Amino acid sequence: MRSTPTACALKAPAVICTVNVKASTDGVGVTDVDLVIIATKHDGVDDAANLALKIGKSDAPILTIQNGLGSADRVADIVGSDRIMMGVVGGFGASMKGPGHAHHNGMEFLRLGEMDGGMTDRLEVVAEAWRAGTFKVLTFDDIHKMVWEKLICNCTYSGVGALTGLTVGEMQADPFAWSLSSACALEAFNVAQAKGIKLDFQDPVTYVRDFGQKIPGARPSMLLDHMAGRKAEIDNINGAIPREGGKLGVATPVNSTLVAALRAKESGFGKS
Repeated sequence: MRSTPTACALKAPAVICTVNVKASTDGVGVTDVDLVIIATKHDGVDDAANLALKIGKSDAPILTIQNGLGSADRVADIVGSDRIMMGVVGGFGASMKGPGHAHHNGMEFLRLGEMDGGMTDRLEVVAEAWRAGTFKVLTFDDIHKMVWEKLICNCTYSGVGALTGLTVGEMQADPFAWSLSSACALEAFNVAQAKGIKLDFQDPVTYVRDFGQKIPGARPSMLLDHMAGRKAEIDNINGAIPREGGKLGVATPVNSTLVAALRAKESGFGKS
């Protein structure tokens, strides 16, 4: 995919950006790409990684931007971790309003880092490319910490949102929904602590509440999937907590129960 320079205009209270994009659904004719970005759902990761090898230059970095945990590891199995940068977006609350029309409920930071760690020249080059598109970008020598901080937020709102149909703000306002959401956050935090992830906060409930207050009208991605009758990325988000917790002996009963409920809900998709 190639594009012309971005044109942006301020239309209170939003910034509207229009980009003319040359798009392809199969990558045919696309070669010698300087940067490949993989931003698919989990079930599209393998195909995207194999395509990245075909369309990118031999030394082109491959930037993975997915919700949850596990997709970057699958890409690394195909392309090698030395090619991979990881991106973490937070506070966007993005949804598609129509073909070529993306809506953001907020415009927070895009966080970038090398999968293998450290600060590199190419990392700053990629960051500058995003900044040129009006994104706010931060770079990190340990991006895995940021992955977990975003995962904790996703676990808070995604599963409960998909189960109840509530927006982020509605979950915060409903005491029953919030009891589930905050418990999911606490379990995810405990697993991260057990893994030795050096998070920048010690009160996960306050952290996820502050995060959610920036995008109260947002519908989490798993809820959007369920609204469309699609199966959601359960394994990468709430399902990642009992999976990782089981390796470390950390109990995760709320996330485990929520995952079972979501799978039961999805079992009815496609049935009349």
